[in-house]
Amino acid sequence: MASHTKQAAVCCAPTSPPPSSSALNPQKDYQSADKQALISRETASALVNATPDWSMTTSAKEGPIAIVNPSVAIVKPDGVSPGLAILQSDAGAAKPSSKGIVSVPFPQSIHPLDPLTPAEIAVAVATVRAAGATPEVRDGMRFVEIVLNEPDKHIIALADAYFFPPFQPSILHSGKGGPVIPKQLPPRQAKLIVYNKLTNETSVWIVELTEVYAAARGGHHRGKVISSEVISDVQPAIDAMEYAGCEATVKAFPPFVDAMKRRGVNDMELVMVDAWCVGYYKEEDAPSRRLARPLIFCRTESDCPMENGYARPVEGINVLVDLQHMKIIEFEDSKLIPLPPPDPLRNYTAAETRGGVDRSDVKPLHIIQSEGPSFRVNGFAVEWQKWNFRIGFTPREGLVIYSVAYNDGSLGRRSIAHRLSFVEMVVPYGDPKEPHYRKNAFDAGEDGLGKNAHSLKRGCDCLGHIKYFDVHFTNFTGGVETIENCVCLHEEDFGVLWKHQDWRTGLSEVRRSRRLVISFFCTVANYEYGFFWYFYQDGKIEAEVKLTGILSLGALRPGEVRKHGTVIAPGLYAPVHQHFFVARLNMAVDCRPGEALNQVSRQNCVIFVNRILFLNFQVSLHNLWQVVEVDVKVEEPGPSNVHNNAFYAEERILQSELQAVRDCNPLTARHWIVRNTRTVNRTGQLTGYKLVPGSNCLPLAGPDAKLFRRAEFLRHNLWVTQYKSGERFPAGEFPNQNPRTGEGLASWVSQDRKLEEADIVLWYVFGVTHVPRLEDWPVMPVERIGFMLMCLSIVSPMGSLIVHLLWTCHQMLKLIANGQMGQRQACRVLHMH
Repeated sequence: MASHTKQAAVCCAPTSPPPSSSALNPQKDYQSADKQALISRETASALVNATPDWSMTTSAKEGPIAIVNPSVAIVKPDGVSPGLAILQSDAGAAKPSSKGIVSVPFPQSIHPLDPLTPAEIAVAVATVRAAGATPEVRDGMRFVEIVLNEPDKHIIALADAYFFPPFQPSILHSGKGGPVIPKQLPPRQAKLIVYNKLTNETSVWIVELTEVYAAARGGHHRGKVISSEVISDVQPAIDAMEYAGCEATVKAFPPFVDAMKRRGVNDMELVMVDAWCVGYYKEEDAPSRRLARPLIFCRTESDCPMENGYARPVEGINVLVDLQHMKIIEFEDSKLIPLPPPDPLRNYTAAETRGGVDRSDVKPLHIIQSEGPSFRVNGFAVEWQKWNFRIGFTPREGLVIYSVAYNDGSLGRRSIAHRLSFVEMVVPYGDPKEPHYRKNAFDAGEDGLGKNAHSLKRGCDCLGHIKYFDVHFTNFTGGVETIENCVCLHEEDFGVLWKHQDWRTGLSEVRRSRRLVISFFCTVANYEYGFFWYFYQDGKIEAEVKLTGILSLGALRPGEVRKHGTVIAPGLYAPVHQHFFVARLNMAVDCRPGEALNQVSRQNCVIFVNRILFLNFQVSLHNLWQVVEVDVKVEEPGPSNVHNNAFYAEERILQSELQAVRDCNPLTARHWIVRNTRTVNRTGQLTGYKLVPGSNCLPLAGPDAKLFRRAEFLRHNLWVTQYKSGERFPAGEFPNQNPRTGEGLASWVSQDRKLEEADIVLWYVFGVTHVPRLEDWPVMPVERIGFMLMCLSIVSPMGSLIVHLLWTCHQMLKLIANGQMGQRQACRVLHMH
C-alpha cells in the first residue's frame, strides 16, 4: 500500500484492474463470504477526513458494517426483517458468516459518476448493434453520443457513504431489526443517441453495463438493453464525419466547381466547406430531412498547413446538403462577389513564417512547485484546500463538476452543489443579409462542446504542476476515440488574498491567494472557447469562459460599406454578433447526507439484478432550499432618512418558477441567493450561496426573430426550476432543426412548480455583445465573461485567515544558510508579516 499512497500524493490516479472471474460468480462468492474483511461504523466515519485509500480494511473490535473497495457486498445484520434478506436463487444457499451476517461480495471499483471507460463504451455499442432487428438496421446505425446515464442522487449518496471517500455511513437509517446496510451499488448504465442513416430515425437507448470486462477473459461481452425509444420529428447533433463528408460532397459537385472557377479558383484543394446546421426558418427546414447549409471559404496558398482560409469568405453561393444521402439538393450561384484580396496580415503563425519578427524582450517566467502541488487526485476525485469534488465529462457539455463540498473543520463536510456545467451556448449574428442571418449556432446542442475538445499543451494552455485527464468518446461508426490531456487541473497564484496594516504600529499582515483551476478548450469551426472553473481559499467558486479564435467574416464589393459589421481589411468585414452561454447549477447548499436520506419520506425495496441483490432507496428528496432575489434600494427621504443617505438590501423570496424568471440589474446590484432554510450560522442567519453576475447582456434580435423559436431561454438572464432528472438542456434534447416553439426551459417553467423547500436548479444565461475591432484580426485576443458563486455563512470566518504565510522561518533559515538572503533582509520580512 505504500506505493499506492505515494501515487495518490503525486496526483496519479490508481488503476482499477478488472474484477477477477470469481467476482462475477455469485455462487462462489456466497461460499466465501465469511472471508471478506469488514470495517466498523466508527472506522468508516473516521475515514471522512482521511487521505483516500481504497484498499480493504479490517477491524476486529466491532461488528461488521461495511466493506471498502475493491470488493463490496450486501450484508444482512441479525434480526433484519425477512423482506430485506437476500433472496435465494439458482445461485445456491448463502453461507452465514461467524458474525451472523450473510454477505455477497461484488466488485465496485468505478464510482457511479465516473465518465464511461473505453471498455464500457465498446460494450454499449456492441449491445445496441446486437439489438438491431436486421442486418440493414445494424449497418445503418450511427452513434451520435454515448454518455453515462447518471444515477439518482440517493445512489450517489450511498456510494459516497460506503464505497468511496468521503465515507459517511451515518446516512443510513435503521429498520425494525437493526441497521439496513446496502453492500452493492446498481450497475452503471450508458445512454446512447443513435441515428440510423438508412431510415433517418433517431433513437435513445439505455444500456446496463453488467459484464463489461468479461470479454477480456473470452466470455460474454455485451450489456443489457434496458430501454430503447425512437424519437420522432428530431435530428441529433452533426458529427465530425458528416462535416468531412459534406465538404467532400460540395467540392465534388460540378456546378460548384464551375462557380468557383468564375471566381478565379481552379484548385479545389484551396476550398474550405464548413457545414452549418440549417436551424429552423421555414417548413423546408423540418427534421424530416437531415440538412446542412455550409459556409464557403478559400485559402490563398495550398502548401501552407496553417494558412488562414477564413480570411477569404466566398459569398453569393447557396448550397443545401442532404447529410443522410450526402447529396446536394439545392444549389444557387446568385451573385458574383469577388473574393477579398489576400491580406498580408491574415495568418497568425510565428512571425518568422510571415516574414516578420516576434517580440524578443519577454524574459522567461518559470512556475516551480518543488514540493509538488497542494491538490490530491484519486481517479476523478479531487481534494484541495478543504474543497472536494469529482470531475466528469460529456460529449455535449464538456467538463462537469460533481458533488462539490467544503470541509469546514469541526462542522465537517458541507455540501455546496450536486452538479455544475455549461449546458448550451448560442451565437446569433446581427447582419440581416445572406448568409449571415442564418448564423445562429447552438454549439452544444448542434455540435457538442465536449466532442470538439482538444488536447492541451504543457507550458501553453496550462502552467505549473499539472494533472491531465483523458476523455473517451465514440465516433460516428461506433469506434472509441480518446482525447489525451483534455482536462487540465492545476494551481495558480492569484495575487493578494487579504491585507491590513495597523497605522499605529506599522505592523501588517498579508496573505497571498491561490486558486485551483479546472479547464478545457474546444474548437467549433472558426471560434475557440475555454471553459474554466476556479475554486478559491475563501469559499468562492468562479465560472469563466474565454473566447478566442478567428472571426466569422463576410466579403464586400469594392466600395461597399455595411453598418452591421466592422471593415477589418480590404474587401473584408466582420459582422456584429453575440455569444450566450447557459450554466446549469444544481445547488445543494448544506445538504447533509443524513438529511437527504433520513429526514424525508422513503420506501425500501429489494432489487434482484444479475443474481446479485442490492437495496434501492426510493427517496423523495423534499429538500430545504429557497431562492432569494436581493436588490439594493434607496430609502425615501423621511423621518427614518433625515440625512437622505440611506440605502439597504431588500430581499424577495422567489416562490415559484414563473416568479423566478429574472434579469440582471446592475443599477441595484441585483444578485440571487440559494439558502438552506434549516441551517444557520453563529449569528442565526440562514446559510447560503449567492450568484453574483458578471458583465452581461440580453439578445438584441427583435422579439419576433426566428432565433427565439429554439432559444426562448435567451430572453432572460435567470431561470429557476424544481429539479427533475430529465430536464438537462435549455433548448431541449434535440435543438437541431427543431420546429417546436419554446421547447425546453420555457416549457418547463410554464408548470410554475413551487421553489420553496425544493431541490433547486439555477439556469444562468450570460452573454457578450461583440462589435469586432481591427485588433481582433487575424486572431482574437481572449475575451473573458463569467460569474461568481460566493458563500454566505458557509465557510468559517477563519477560512481565509489560516492561509499560511508565504515566508516561513524555516524557508528563511534555508535561504540565509545558502547565502541567498541576509539577516537584515530576513528581519525586514519578518517585521512585514
